[in-house]
This record gives sequence, structure tokens and C-alpha cells, in this order.
Amino acid sequence: MTSPSSARTFDVRHVQLARAAFAALAAVMITFSPDHSALVGMAVFSGFAIATGLVELLAVWLVYPAGRRWPSAALGGVTILAGMIGGLTPLRTITGFFSIVIAWALVSGAVELIAGLRGLRGPRARRELAPGVADIRPVAETGPRSEARDGVVVGALGLLVGVALALVPSGYSLQYSIEELHQPLTLTGITIGVGLFGAYAAIVAVYLGIAGFSPRNAPAVTTAEASVPADRKDSA
Repeated sequence: MTSPSSARTFDVRHVQLARAAFAALAAVMITFSPDHSALVGMAVFSGFAIATGLVELLAVWLVYPAGRRWPSAALGGVTILAGMIGGLTPLRTITGFFSIVIAWALVSGAVELIAGLRGLRGPRARRELAPGVADIRPVAETGPRSEARDGVVVGALGLLVGVALALVPSGYSLQYSIEELHQPLTLTGITIGVGLFGAYAAIVAVYLGIAGFSPRNAPAVTTAEASVPADRKDSA
């Protein structure tokens, strides 16, 4: 019999790859933009957040079964809300950038980290070699546990960038010059802040891209499945 999860057209790897693609786009836009102002930073963040939030909200119905939907729903809701607020023109200021991105990073990072830690503490099924004799060999990691580990890493990165942005003085300004350019330059707090978000997006893009393309181990066989005779499995 085919399980509901195996019949799904989309799975976790599709969510990871979609998130990686939008994060990579944000990183490229910031990296190759000569303007790291609050206006540009908020525009890139807003597009990234709305696209990522939509992916997570769609995953609630298309990917996750009942009982495992709350992290994706919470993460999608928080992220798309931050993106919509960041799209408001009056808030595309230095204060607005730091306030919105810090709040989003801390909240979304905490949600993803908590969900990942809970997933890692979940039970790991073992199969029986014979009635009453459990297989003591290490159980292969299932998809949910692999996803939980990825959630811990990405959630921790979100908290880290939130703390890093909070430590950047928004009014910071440093005058410097490069001999080859023959003109004075200014390093500001918003330039550092936008750069930190771009670095975060680049790291997330690489990590989730690798996770999305990595092979998944087959789910562990449960005790109930192992006790079903082979002929009954074939007939099912």
C-alpha cells in the first residue's frame, strides 16, 4: 500500500531548493549592487521575505502531513508579514531596515530552531528481526530528522544575524579613502547591515541548496511494518 507521504508530488527537498533559490537571488542582488542604502536593502529583503513566506505557506498544504505543519505555517506567516511591512515606503529607512530585519531574524530563527530541536528529540523507529527481538543496530536517519537538523542550522544562522545586526550602530560612519579611486569613501552602519543580510542569504542559499540536492535515506521500517508477512505486503 502506498503511504500518503510517498504519494505527495512535492517534498521537503523542493521547499529547501526554492528557499535556496530566493536566498541566492537576494545575495546576488546585494553583492553586485553598488548601492547598499536602506532603500535598496529593504527592497531586496521585502522581495526575499515575501517569496520565502509564500513557499513556506504553500508547503503547509503541499508537503507536510497533519501534525507537522505548525513550523512551516508559523515561519511562513512571520516571514511574509515582515516582507509586506518592509515593502511600505515610509519604513524603507535606516531605522526601519534594522528594526524589521532584526525582529524577523530573531523570531523566524527561534521558530526554526525550536522546531528543529523538537524534531531531533523525536522517537526513532526500530524494526524487529524476529518477534520480540529488536534490531539494536543504529537506525538510519529518516527524512524528518534530516530536515530537523537543517532547521537547527538555519534557525541558528537567523538568530546569529539578528544579534549581529543588533550590535551594528545604525548611525555609524567612517570616512576612508583608496588611492586608486582618488576619492573619499564612507562606511556606514546601513552598509554593514545590508552586507550582513547579504552574507546571511548567501550562506543559507549554499546550505539549503546542498541539503536539497543531498540524497535522502529511506525511512526506517517500523515494528508494525516489519511484522507483516512478505506475502501480505506484496498483495497490498
